Amino acid sequence: MPPKPRQVRIESKSAMNAMQQLEQRSDEELLKETRFKSAAQAILGTRAAERMDAEQARVHFRAAIAAARPQERLQLRRMAEASLALAERRPGDLKAATEKLGGTPPTNRQLLMLRVMGIIAPPKSAGLPRRIGGILLVVLFIVAVIALGTGIVTLISLPFGGGLGSARWFYGFLLVLVVLAVLAVLGRRRQRAARARVAEQRASMYGGKR
Repeated sequence: MPPKPRQVRIESKSAMNAMQQLEQRSDEELLKETRFKSAAQAILGTRAAERMDAEQARVHFRAAIAAARPQERLQLRRMAEASLALAERRPGDLKAATEKLGGTPPTNRQLLMLRVMGIIAPPKSAGLPRRIGGILLVVLFIVAVIALGTGIVTLISLPFGGGLGSARWFYGFLLVLVVLAVLAVLGRRRQRAARARVAEQRASMYGGKR
Protein backbone atom coordinates (compact mmCIF):
# COMPACT_ATOMS: atom_id res chain seq x y z
CA MET A 1 0.00 0.00 0.00
CA PRO A 2 1.47 3.39 -0.96
CA PRO A 3 2.14 5.85 1.88
CA LYS A 4 -0.54 8.36 2.66
CA PRO A 5 -0.01 11.96 1.47
CA ARG A 6 0.46 13.20 5.03
CA GLN A 7 3.14 10.58 5.66
CA VAL A 8 4.96 11.58 2.47
CA ARG A 9 4.89 15.24 3.49
CA ILE A 10 6.24 14.42 6.95
CA GLU A 11 9.07 12.32 5.49
CA SER A 12 9.86 15.04 2.98
CA LYS A 13 9.99 17.71 5.67
CA SER A 14 12.13 15.50 7.88
CA ALA A 15 14.62 14.86 5.07
CA MET A 16 14.79 18.55 4.22
CA ASN A 17 15.41 19.51 7.85
CA ALA A 18 18.09 16.85 8.12
CA MET A 19 19.79 18.14 4.98
CA GLN A 20 19.83 21.69 6.34
CA GLN A 21 21.35 20.53 9.62
CA LEU A 22 23.96 18.38 7.90
CA GLU A 23 25.07 21.34 5.79
CA GLN A 24 26.56 22.87 8.95
CA ARG A 25 28.75 19.86 9.71
CA SER A 26 32.36 19.31 8.74
CA ASP A 27 33.46 16.69 6.24
CA GLU A 28 34.75 14.47 9.04
CA GLU A 29 31.39 14.58 10.81
CA LEU A 30 29.53 13.83 7.59
CA LEU A 31 31.71 10.79 6.93
CA LYS A 32 30.64 9.39 10.31
CA GLU A 33 26.93 10.06 9.71
CA THR A 34 24.87 6.86 9.63
CA ARG A 35 21.25 7.89 10.18
CA PHE A 36 21.12 10.20 7.15
CA LYS A 37 23.99 8.64 5.25
CA SER A 38 22.52 9.34 1.83
CA ALA A 39 22.12 13.07 2.51
CA ALA A 40 25.57 13.27 4.13
CA GLN A 41 27.24 11.62 1.16
CA ALA A 42 25.36 13.88 -1.25
CA ILE A 43 26.66 16.95 0.60
CA LEU A 44 30.19 15.55 0.53
CA GLY A 45 29.79 14.97 -3.20
CA THR A 46 28.73 18.54 -3.86
CA ARG A 47 31.56 19.89 -1.71
CA ALA A 48 34.06 17.78 -3.64
CA ALA A 49 32.60 19.14 -6.88
CA GLU A 50 33.03 22.69 -5.61
CA ARG A 51 36.70 21.84 -5.05
CA MET A 52 36.77 20.59 -8.67
CA ASP A 53 37.50 17.04 -7.47
CA ALA A 54 35.38 15.01 -9.87
CA GLU A 55 36.70 11.61 -8.79
CA GLN A 56 35.87 12.15 -5.13
CA ALA A 57 32.49 13.65 -5.99
CA ARG A 58 31.65 10.57 -8.03
CA VAL A 59 32.59 8.28 -5.14
CA HIS A 60 30.39 10.16 -2.67
CA PHE A 61 27.39 10.28 -4.99
CA ARG A 62 27.64 6.56 -5.65
CA ALA A 63 27.54 5.98 -1.91
CA ALA A 64 24.62 8.41 -1.57
CA ILE A 65 22.58 6.66 -4.26
CA ALA A 66 23.35 3.24 -2.79
CA ALA A 67 22.17 4.36 0.66
CA ALA A 68 19.09 6.22 -0.59
CA ARG A 69 15.53 5.03 -0.76
CA PRO A 70 14.21 4.21 -4.24
CA GLN A 71 12.12 7.40 -4.46
CA GLU A 72 15.20 9.53 -3.71
CA ARG A 73 17.58 8.04 -6.24
CA LEU A 74 16.41 9.91 -9.33
CA GLN A 75 16.89 13.26 -7.64
CA LEU A 76 20.30 12.22 -6.35
CA ARG A 77 21.35 11.18 -9.84
CA ARG A 78 20.35 14.61 -11.10
CA MET A 79 22.31 16.24 -8.30
CA ALA A 80 25.29 14.08 -9.25
CA GLU A 81 25.01 15.11 -12.90
CA ALA A 82 25.04 18.80 -11.98
CA SER A 83 27.91 18.42 -9.51
CA LEU A 84 30.07 16.39 -11.89
CA ALA A 85 29.42 18.87 -14.69
CA LEU A 86 30.74 21.58 -12.38
CA ALA A 87 33.77 19.56 -11.28
CA GLU A 88 34.66 18.66 -14.87
CA ARG A 89 34.17 22.24 -16.12
CA ARG A 90 31.30 21.43 -18.50
CA PRO A 91 29.19 24.62 -18.55
CA GLY A 92 26.60 23.41 -21.04
CA ASP A 93 25.94 20.21 -19.12
CA LEU A 94 25.86 22.13 -15.84
CA LYS A 95 23.14 24.44 -17.10
CA ALA A 96 21.05 21.54 -18.44
CA ALA A 97 21.46 19.50 -15.25
CA THR A 98 20.53 22.45 -13.04
CA GLU A 99 17.39 23.04 -15.06
CA LYS A 100 16.46 19.36 -14.66
CA LEU A 101 16.80 19.78 -10.91
CA GLY A 102 14.37 22.67 -11.03
CA GLY A 103 16.94 25.06 -9.62
CA THR A 104 18.09 28.46 -10.81
CA PRO A 105 20.48 27.93 -13.74
CA PRO A 106 23.93 29.53 -13.61
CA THR A 107 24.24 33.01 -15.02
CA ASN A 108 26.11 33.68 -18.25
CA ARG A 109 28.95 35.18 -16.22
CA GLN A 110 29.24 32.04 -14.09
CA LEU A 111 29.22 29.85 -17.18
CA LEU A 112 31.90 32.04 -18.75
CA MET A 113 34.06 31.72 -15.64
CA LEU A 114 33.63 27.95 -15.76
CA ARG A 115 34.74 27.91 -19.39
CA VAL A 116 37.81 29.95 -18.46
CA MET A 117 38.52 27.52 -15.61
CA GLY A 118 38.28 24.68 -18.09
CA ILE A 119 41.02 26.33 -20.15
CA ILE A 120 43.46 27.44 -17.47
CA ALA A 121 42.82 24.57 -15.03
CA PRO A 122 41.45 21.62 -17.01
CA PRO A 123 40.29 18.50 -15.14
CA LYS A 124 42.62 15.59 -14.47
CA SER A 125 40.97 13.67 -17.28
CA ALA A 126 42.32 16.22 -19.78
CA GLY A 127 45.54 15.41 -21.58
CA LEU A 128 48.96 16.61 -20.46
CA PRO A 129 49.29 19.18 -23.30
CA ARG A 130 46.09 20.92 -22.16
CA ARG A 131 47.26 21.05 -18.57
CA ILE A 132 50.67 22.44 -19.54
CA GLY A 133 48.95 24.97 -21.78
CA GLY A 134 46.79 26.05 -18.85
CA ILE A 135 49.87 26.68 -16.69
CA LEU A 136 51.49 28.74 -19.45
CA LEU A 137 48.33 30.81 -19.83
CA VAL A 138 48.30 31.53 -16.09
CA VAL A 139 51.94 32.66 -16.22
CA LEU A 140 51.25 34.91 -19.20
CA PHE A 141 48.21 36.35 -17.45
CA ILE A 142 50.23 37.16 -14.32
CA VAL A 143 52.93 38.88 -16.38
CA ALA A 144 50.30 40.87 -18.29
CA VAL A 145 48.55 41.96 -15.08
CA ILE A 146 51.82 43.11 -13.49
CA ALA A 147 52.69 45.00 -16.67
CA LEU A 148 49.26 46.66 -16.56
CA GLY A 149 49.75 47.61 -12.92
CA THR A 150 53.16 49.05 -13.73
CA GLY A 151 51.65 51.08 -16.55
CA ILE A 152 48.98 52.49 -14.25
CA VAL A 153 51.58 53.44 -11.63
CA THR A 154 53.69 55.11 -14.32
CA LEU A 155 50.71 57.15 -15.55
CA ILE A 156 49.83 58.21 -12.01
CA SER A 157 53.41 59.30 -11.33
CA LEU A 158 53.71 61.44 -14.49
CA PRO A 159 51.94 64.53 -13.05
CA PHE A 160 54.37 64.37 -10.12
CA GLY A 161 57.42 64.27 -12.34
CA GLY A 162 57.73 60.50 -12.71
CA GLY A 163 61.24 59.43 -11.86
CA LEU A 164 60.28 56.10 -10.33
CA GLY A 165 62.74 54.20 -12.48
CA SER A 166 62.86 50.47 -11.88
CA ALA A 167 60.83 50.95 -8.69
CA ARG A 168 57.70 51.29 -10.82
CA TRP A 169 57.69 47.51 -11.26
CA PHE A 170 57.60 47.08 -7.50
CA TYR A 171 54.77 49.58 -7.11
CA GLY A 172 52.95 47.97 -10.01
CA PHE A 173 53.23 44.60 -8.32
CA LEU A 174 52.06 46.14 -5.05
CA LEU A 175 49.05 47.68 -6.79
CA VAL A 176 48.12 44.29 -8.23
CA LEU A 177 48.34 42.71 -4.77
CA VAL A 178 46.05 45.35 -3.27
CA VAL A 179 43.48 44.92 -6.03
CA LEU A 180 43.60 41.13 -5.68
CA ALA A 181 43.17 41.39 -1.90
CA VAL A 182 40.07 43.57 -2.30
CA LEU A 183 38.63 41.23 -4.92
CA ALA A 184 39.34 38.23 -2.67
CA VAL A 185 37.44 39.79 0.24
CA LEU A 186 34.47 40.67 -1.96
CA GLY A 187 34.59 37.25 -3.60
CA ARG A 188 34.52 35.46 -0.25
CA ARG A 189 31.46 37.40 0.82
CA ARG A 190 29.66 36.55 -2.39
CA GLN A 191 30.78 32.94 -2.12
CA ARG A 192 29.37 32.59 1.39
CA ALA A 193 26.06 34.06 0.28
CA ALA A 194 26.00 31.82 -2.80
CA ARG A 195 26.78 28.72 -0.74
CA ALA A 196 23.96 29.54 1.65
CA ARG A 197 21.55 29.82 -1.28
CA VAL A 198 22.83 26.59 -2.82
CA ALA A 199 22.53 24.76 0.51
CA GLU A 200 18.93 25.88 0.91
CA GLN A 201 18.15 24.98 -2.68
CA ARG A 202 19.83 21.60 -2.30
CA ALA A 203 17.83 20.86 0.82
CA SER A 204 14.56 21.69 -0.89
CA MET A 205 15.52 19.58 -3.92
CA TYR A 206 16.46 16.61 -1.79
CA GLY A 207 13.53 16.76 0.54
CA GLY A 208 10.84 18.26 -1.61
CA LYS A 209 10.95 16.20 -4.79
CA ARG A 210 10.27 12.50 -4.80
